[in-house]
Amino acid sequence: MDCLGSSLLHPPFREINFSVIGQYVDYLVEEQGVKNIFVNGTTGEGLSLSISERRRVAEEWVTKGRNKLDQIVIHVGALSLKESQELAQHAAEIGADGIAVIAPFFLKPWNKDVLINFLKEVAAAAPALPFYYYHIPALTGVKIRAEEVLDGIQEKIPTFQGLKFSDTDLLDFGQCVDQNRQRQFAFLFGVDEQLLSALVMGATGAVGRMCCFLSSTYNYLGKKTNQMLEAFERKDFSSALNHQFCIQRFINFVVKLGFGVSQTKAIMTLVSGIPMGPPRLPLQKASREFTDNAEAKLRSLDFLSFNDLKDGNLGACS
Repeated sequence: MDCLGSSLLHPPFREINFSVIGQYVDYLVEEQGVKNIFVNGTTGEGLSLSISERRRVAEEWVTKGRNKLDQIVIHVGALSLKESQELAQHAAEIGADGIAVIAPFFLKPWNKDVLINFLKEVAAAAPALPFYYYHIPALTGVKIRAEEVLDGIQEKIPTFQGLKFSDTDLLDFGQCVDQNRQRQFAFLFGVDEQLLSALVMGATGAVGRMCCFLSSTYNYLGKKTNQMLEAFERKDFSSALNHQFCIQRFINFVVKLGFGVSQTKAIMTLVSGIPMGPPRLPLQKASREFTDNAEAKLRSLDFLSFNDLKDGNLGACS
């Protein structure tokens, strides 16, 4: 199991500020211990970008992350098969470590075979790259169970390496693991507040997503998540559970305030000091009230990393 959860990445919007990506890489590695990243995903608003923007973002992360990051996986899913193939080819050309694809979500595949045929065509455009299926039914509306998709998939897609599972259906996730124990698949779990449960069931890593709101907390809670992963690895399950509960306290708090991509961008700016900018329409900028409340909660849980935001007598999670 990777010691480190991967991170969905926030593009600094509205016009992408490519100049801060190197700073972003250093922050993830040095402050949060994140060494594996997932570019142009949901929290990164990848599907709000033009194809040319997605290519440029991928290029910048691969360039700036070289020799600093272990794995850079590029999400290349799109409604158009041709665009997905173009992005897959581009990912191979720039030296990405893998590609991932969601199910097309407007004209949807109606069964497993149709979905796999689509994925197969994308994977074939980058035949040397590891291929991952990005299962996120709350967003795509494609309800085909991941367990079904994995059944026999490597025979049709030889480069298939694993699954990014962003759903709360632990029965489906457990069956994915149980039925593929003889294969060296990566099972990357994408629901931050359920990660410990997924680790018990056989998750091999994590790519952040939060509830049905699709907002990665690993950008700014990576250190705490790594503490949970390390406790789990040494079989200190009591400590691992304490870390998971601590993460859940923050997630539960902000969900009640109304939490999504816009709000997690605001928190990332607050914690990292890197200007993430506002999201793109139709998303709206997080309110000042939300940011103030989130900051207060982070302070109370001792999650903030700079001294000027951590002074005072804080009730830290252990």
